[in-house]
Amino acid sequence: MAEINKNEVDIVIGAVNADLTQFLSSWRPFFSGFHLIVVKDPELKDELNIPDGFDVDVYSKTDMEKVVGASNSSMFSGYSCRYFGYLISKKKYIVSIDDDCVPAKDPKGFLVDAVSQHVNNLEKPATPLFFNTLYDPYTEGADFVRGYPFSLREGVPCAASCGLWLNLADLDAPTQALKTEQRNTTYVDAVLTVPLKAMLPISGINIAFNRELVGPALVPALRLAGEGKVRWETLEDVWCGMCLKHISDHLGYGVKTGLPYVWRNERGDAVESLRKKWEGMKLMEKSVPFFESLKLPETALKVEDCVIELAKAVKEQLGSEDAAFTQAADAMVKWVQLWNSVNSSE
Repeated sequence: MAEINKNEVDIVIGAVNADLTQFLSSWRPFFSGFHLIVVKDPELKDELNIPDGFDVDVYSKTDMEKVVGASNSSMFSGYSCRYFGYLISKKKYIVSIDDDCVPAKDPKGFLVDAVSQHVNNLEKPATPLFFNTLYDPYTEGADFVRGYPFSLREGVPCAASCGLWLNLADLDAPTQALKTEQRNTTYVDAVLTVPLKAMLPISGINIAFNRELVGPALVPALRLAGEGKVRWETLEDVWCGMCLKHISDHLGYGVKTGLPYVWRNERGDAVESLRKKWEGMKLMEKSVPFFESLKLPETALKVEDCVIELAKAVKEQLGSEDAAFTQAADAMVKWVQLWNSVNSSE
């Protein structure tokens, strides 16, 4: 891989747990030399425990209120706290990894440098317009297959890199409750571009994106009532992924998935989470037809415009279905206002 310009990268960590010692110590070989933004869940009362030796800025509820006002700090509770890091970063690339993940090992037993792999994905073009059956044609040792149009081989800018994980798979609560012993043990050495118009649920567990291209499209919006502190109970990043992909398609960018892997430790009770997540699954069944039929106006040329237009469509077409959609639409508008405010005052 090419040498990474560390001045172009922020690593954002949403601290849902106070003790980050094991997490950061495990990532030290790969986080060293990068600037870290650690955002503390505003509902977390304990002081954070952060080992020495990192270039890190820590943001608490007080810091949030100074930037976005007391009335808006609730947008960043639980796992959504990492969005505050996205908001205040000034770097080109954001890499975000959850605090219950440690570096994975590849099939040869080497630790995976997730940061470098993410940035490598982002710096090379994506190919959403025509599927390459050898996966990412820009990877070392790969190329475009016979029949791939030469007119499309330049690709398009890559907006996001959605990494995967070993051990605890990102299943929904009912699936995990039924398959309590199931673990993801398969390391697939591949990166691929998600095709144009194909939807996907991204996960904040292990993701990177080009903030300059699509920063405002990563929006904390669709929340469940009483949303919890474990992934089975959260929906905001799933919704965010559908918004991000639709906007990327509209603006001519690509989204990649696959490498890099992280190792995800177990947290939470899937059976206990079922009660909260069932409501979210019903919302997603209504969301998919909406995104399938959605067409953003050609006049929406900026990411911020796309988010506003998307919010308007959500309110008009889904608002009567469930109050959560109306709240999501309002949150999307508020997010663009905050983004413009924070990023115009530099």
